[in-house]
Amino acid sequence: MSVVILGIESSCDDTSAAVIRDGVLLSNVTAGQAVHEEYGGVVPELASRAHQQNIIPVVDAALRRAGVEQTDVSAVAFTRGPGLLGSLLVGTSFAKGFAQSLGIPLIDVNHLQAHVLAHFVAESGVEPRFPQFPFLCLLVSGGNSQIILVSSYRDMKVIGQTIDDAAGEAFDKCAKVMGLPYPGGPHIDRLAKSGDPLRFTFSKPHIPGYDYSFSGLKTSFLYTLRDEVKANPSFISENLPDLCASLQKTVIDILMDKLSKAAKDLRISHIAVAGGVSANSALRQAFLDYGSKHRCDVYIPKFSFTTDNAAMVAITGYFKYLDGIFCDISLPPYARVTV
Repeated sequence: MSVVILGIESSCDDTSAAVIRDGVLLSNVTAGQAVHEEYGGVVPELASRAHQQNIIPVVDAALRRAGVEQTDVSAVAFTRGPGLLGSLLVGTSFAKGFAQSLGIPLIDVNHLQAHVLAHFVAESGVEPRFPQFPFLCLLVSGGNSQIILVSSYRDMKVIGQTIDDAAGEAFDKCAKVMGLPYPGGPHIDRLAKSGDPLRFTFSKPHIPGYDYSFSGLKTSFLYTLRDEVKANPSFISENLPDLCASLQKTVIDILMDKLSKAAKDLRISHIAVAGGVSANSALRQAFLDYGSKHRCDVYIPKFSFTTDNAAMVAITGYFKYLDGIFCDISLPPYARVTV
């Protein structure tokens, strides 16, 4: 009998639902929230209200596109955390109600683990290429920058993480200083394509082990702009592509240096990247270059699996379903946790 998993993701400002049958993705529907753009960041209260408006239409669309009836669903997998508590409450409450109404199991999913396991989503008509265990996964997003040792679907260990800001946060905050819209990461990526990555030099941290730090880079970037704008008020507009390219190169150098060290120390030749920042074109190229230089296998997710999406939640739920790992309906969502 087929195993059909309905996945629900609502950890931040994207409401998403996906359907997976026997590990193969049937649908993945996501509704974004443009309302946050004018505020320069996600407003939690607005996000939770939008989730309430979006959750039912998104789930309905996912089931219809998958050609699946509610009664066909074997279990409901939902993001329990980490994330914005108000947003998580919407997805959690809906998942509980849906599961209870049909008398089917409920599966709670760690959002960060789901990003890692997005690499195992199979699609009809697409030749699968899954990472081999053990592998290292660089998880980079607006809220997280981690190096994770993945020994199995259920065995993940964070061996390095940011001690302050995340890489995506650094991109967004530096973009804001330059007057770019939110989210700033995609705008920096676009402008950097026509810029000189060697034009400006910014501070790089000296943190022991595999941990990251991006606060010093942000300060260095801010001071550079402050000093240059004093001499030339038009400095930012006249040098925007070069600033973006140099900032982007610095962030990627920081990320890849620690990842490379971890791979060498642990002698691991399978390397993956996940999270929102993995959509960055320069980071994706850096992974390809690393794989070619070190003759190792690298795994880069589809763009649709880089941002928050329910396909990654559904595949995580699928593996937990096969192992018989379900959760009690009384479990609340949580805002913070590590893998």
